[in-house]
Amino acid sequence: MPAYGFAHLRSRRPHADIITYLERIQATLDPFAGRFVIHGPPAEVVEGEWPGSMVLIEFPGLAEARAWYDSPAYQEILPLRTDHIEGDVVLVEGVGPDYDPRARARRLVDEAPPPGGGA
Repeated sequence: MPAYGFAHLRSRRPHADIITYLERIQATLDPFAGRFVIHGPPAEVVEGEWPGSMVLIEFPGLAEARAWYDSPAYQEILPLRTDHIEGDVVLVEGVGPDYDPRARARRLVDEAPPPGGGA
């Protein structure tokens, strides 16, 4: 099942380190079959607020995403970004091609406490 590294990047300060980071990041992704899906375009916000930009990197699975993030090669370049860009990064497992949100809805109904708060 695919997994993703998602970054919500807020305040950015232009710096030469960011260019170096961008030049080197793909080499850290390649051993883990990581690929950029979204890389920082302005978003069209249709609900709420979204300050900043986003990055989405796809991996074959959560194990590869974790291994990439923890790899010595990525950890070496990580400060080049974190010293100059404020943001949040999460690793998350995706859903497969047969995902059906109705099944999740049924599970939520089954797990909900009965009306009135209990037996």
